[in-house]
Amino acid sequence: MIYRDVTPALREALKDSPVVLLHGARQTGKSTLVQWLAANEYPAHYLTLDDATLLAASSADPTGFLTAWEGPLVIDEVQRVPALFMAIKKEVDSHRAKGRFLLTGSANVLLLPRISESLAGRMEILTLWPLSQGEISGIRDPFIDKLFAGSPIKAKSTNESRSLLFQRMLKGGFPEVLSRISENRRAAWFGSYLTTILQRDIRDMANIEALNLLPRLLSLLAGRATKLLNFSEISRDISIPQTTLKRYMGLLEASFLILTLPAWSANIGTRQMKTPKLLFSDTGVLSHLLGLTSEDLHVRQNLVGPLIENFVAMEIVKQISCSKTRPNLYHFRTQMGKEVDLVLENRAGHIVCIEVKAGATVEGRDFNGLRHFAGKTGRRFRCGIVVYTGKETAPFGTNLFAVPVQSLWES
Repeated sequence: MIYRDVTPALREALKDSPVVLLHGARQTGKSTLVQWLAANEYPAHYLTLDDATLLAASSADPTGFLTAWEGPLVIDEVQRVPALFMAIKKEVDSHRAKGRFLLTGSANVLLLPRISESLAGRMEILTLWPLSQGEISGIRDPFIDKLFAGSPIKAKSTNESRSLLFQRMLKGGFPEVLSRISENRRAAWFGSYLTTILQRDIRDMANIEALNLLPRLLSLLAGRATKLLNFSEISRDISIPQTTLKRYMGLLEASFLILTLPAWSANIGTRQMKTPKLLFSDTGVLSHLLGLTSEDLHVRQNLVGPLIENFVAMEIVKQISCSKTRPNLYHFRTQMGKEVDLVLENRAGHIVCIEVKAGATVEGRDFNGLRHFAGKTGRRFRCGIVVYTGKETAPFGTNLFAVPVQSLWES
C-alpha cells in the first residue's frame, strides 16, 4: 500500500473525535486506507454500502443497522444512505465514545448541508485527494510548511526531463491509472470512471433533469480550467439557465471532479463576492477530457499553460490538507490585469505567493504580479515564487525565487 500523507491526521482524529469522515473522489484509495487501519491499528468492523445487502439493510432501518454491531464501525461509501447520518448522531449522543465511527464517502458532505449539519460538532472531516507526486515518489517533505517557517530556498537542480513532467500531468494521481502503461488503457479507465460518476454517483445525490448534459458540460469546463468562472458565458454556451448550471456545478464539485479557488482580497468581507477560478481535481481527468496525448503537448501549446497551472495548484491543495500550517488558498487579480495564480495565507495573516509558468526559462518580468502583491501586503508577504518547467532554482530579488515544478515535492 502506498503511504498516504493524511494517515497521521486520521490517527489523531480517531483519538478524540466520535465520528471521523474521510471523503474524496472515487478510486483515490479511501477503502484501502480504512481497511488497512481496521486490520492493523483501529480494530473495527468494516462494512461497505457498495454491498447490495448492507445497502438495503441500512436503508430500511438505519438505527437498527447501527445498533446491531458492537464496538467501532467503519462504514464505506456512507453517502449512499443519507439517513445513516441522523442515526449516527443519535447513537453518538447516547453513547459518546472516541473513534466510534470511521466513515468514508465519495461525496463532499460540506456541499450537502442536510447531511453535514446533522453531525456538526461531532464529526471531523478529512479529504483524500488523488495521489500527490510526493506520495507517488515516497517523499514526505511539505514544501509549503517550509516556506511559512522561513526556511531558506536552497539553490539546486532537478534532473527530471520536461517530457517526464508532462507524463506526470497526463497520468494524474489515481492509483489504478499509474499501473497502466498504455495511453489507450488509461483512456479506457478514465472513460469508465467518468461514466460511473456522472450516471451513478450524481444520480444518487440528486434527482436532476437532463443528465445527458453533464458530459457535455464537463468537457466545456475542461476548456476553461484555471480561468475565472463566468456563469453567464457558460450558461450561454451550453444553453441552460444559470440556476440549472449552478446546480450542476455544485454536484460536480460535490463529486470531487472540480473545485473552485476563491479570489483574495484585503477585505475579507468581499472575498465571497469576487470571481473564483475553476480547477479540476486531477490533471489525468482533465487531460482525458481535453483529448491530450504525449504528442499533443508539443503541438497544442495553448493547453500546456492551463494544464501545468492546474497541476501545480492541486499539488498545493494536497499539501495543504496534510500540512501543519493549513493556509487558505486563493488567487489574485486586479481590474488592471495584475494577477497571481496562487495566494496562500495562514491564520496569522502571513502570505506566500506562487506564479506558474509553462516555459523552461524565467525572466524578471515574470515577477511583476508578485512584486505588485508584495507592495500591497507589506510585512505580511513572506516570499514569492515562480514555478516553471526548467531545472534550476534561482533568486530574483529579496524573497523572490524561480523554482522548478519538481521542487514542490523534491525540496
